[in-house]
Amino acid sequence: MQATPLESFINHKADTGMQCGNYSIDLPELGQGEQYRFHFDATKCVGCRCCEVACNEQNNNPADIKWRRVGGMEGGSFPDVLQLFQSMSCNHCADPACLNGCPTESYIKFDNGIVFHDDDACIGCQYCTWNCPYGVPTYHEERKIVTKCHMCHERLAVGQSPACVQACPAGAIEIETVNVNAWLEHDIDTQGNIPFSVDARVTQSTTRYTLPEQLPENLKEADEHHLKRSHAELPLVFMTVLTQISLGGFCALFLGQLLSLFGLQGPNWVMALIVMLPAALGLPLSALHLGRPFKAMSAMKNIRNSWLSREALALGLFTLLMTVNVGLYLAHVPPVLIMVIEAVTLLIGIAGIHSQAMIYRIKARPSWDRIATNLKFFGTAYIGVFTLAMAAMVMETGSALSLISLGLVIAVAQAFFTYEDHRSLQDSSESAYQLERTRRLYREQFPVHTKMRYWLFAAGALLLPMVASVMWSAGYTGGAIAALAIALLLATASELTDRFLFYVTAVPLQMAGAFFAGKQRH
Repeated sequence: MQATPLESFINHKADTGMQCGNYSIDLPELGQGEQYRFHFDATKCVGCRCCEVACNEQNNNPADIKWRRVGGMEGGSFPDVLQLFQSMSCNHCADPACLNGCPTESYIKFDNGIVFHDDDACIGCQYCTWNCPYGVPTYHEERKIVTKCHMCHERLAVGQSPACVQACPAGAIEIETVNVNAWLEHDIDTQGNIPFSVDARVTQSTTRYTLPEQLPENLKEADEHHLKRSHAELPLVFMTVLTQISLGGFCALFLGQLLSLFGLQGPNWVMALIVMLPAALGLPLSALHLGRPFKAMSAMKNIRNSWLSREALALGLFTLLMTVNVGLYLAHVPPVLIMVIEAVTLLIGIAGIHSQAMIYRIKARPSWDRIATNLKFFGTAYIGVFTLAMAAMVMETGSALSLISLGLVIAVAQAFFTYEDHRSLQDSSESAYQLERTRRLYREQFPVHTKMRYWLFAAGALLLPMVASVMWSAGYTGGAIAALAIALLLATASELTDRFLFYVTAVPLQMAGAFFAGKQRH
């Protein structure tokens, strides 16, 4: 007699080592170098999303938080068509990007291979949501922290299967053990990849995939038509631009102090205060980006591995030393000693902005992971130089023209860096798909912002500073100061606009999304 669908389902669970009712699993004891992992069989998945629902119910997550997601792909030609689904949660990688980059060391890789997130240590900086090329960590708005799949470790500990495995009616998701070294040496390239996801070797993902034997050449993501902007990250827009302005101003201040040793008029405490203020105002703004801003100091915890920790420490010291430098001028400390302290401060500031740029040099965000990011972050320094030039004009010192000239040189360099930034979006690479979508965002959703950036830059960074220098040379002091003041406002608006575009046009590497829900998260 033919088995009923329910009997077939129960028999399937029995065949896969599970018992209907408590769904216990019979996993062998982990040996040396082994860990648990997921196996996803794409030939069995029917896209019912039972795994998503079961995961949310098990972990008490709201509907918009998905530790396990189902996406889709389709291809072929009628009548030989293929619809392929993918279910993905955390891949519990051997070299997890989330763990490596976390500034608070909130990620722990257990001996059994599970990558676990320590909720209590998390400050909600969301750096891991950028770092993971699979888009696994998810920011929980209500809890103000990042959360992620932990393979239902509490269920595994008592011999029960994870909720997603238990709920799958087709048996497409399984838990199994793997020898990590053998996996990385022999099988990861053939069994660890699925179309439209990043190469498994980037983070040494341990998830094993079973795919159909022949995939159509015209296979496409189901969410290919989706094009969503990313977060604007406004606190970071202002923080990054303002700290970079301070670095430029302080660099000019140091050069002025150096020239004063040769008899030229040097800077004073007012100039030192002016170049310190942008960083002093901008740095605290970064805390507004955090889910738990009162735990911001713990962001310096992972200096050894995290660029974010290095940035927090370096820019904190940079701002502190610039404040001390103001006091040195007021105390009339010998110029040689001031110059030595300023040299140390400048080096720390450079290290801070370099660390700031390296935060974004991550494979999961191709539009960020380019040398143009580093160059443009340092190029913003021209505004700081113009700021110091205006202070020199107000105090009628002899360095105003020299400072404007220096600022113009850096501004021209910034114009080239901006050009290179957009030109390199055209480069063909393994991330060409994401870069093309970034270009589309510029073109389709932010054309006004893009034009505004260019016109504000042309007026504020190039034209008006030249007008100010001509007026200053001709003795029109008030007009020169007014022209440079307007230039500073326009140039700052230009860089803020560019930094806004930097964030919102980033298209991440992630798994294929669903037809009604794209891969990019909000």
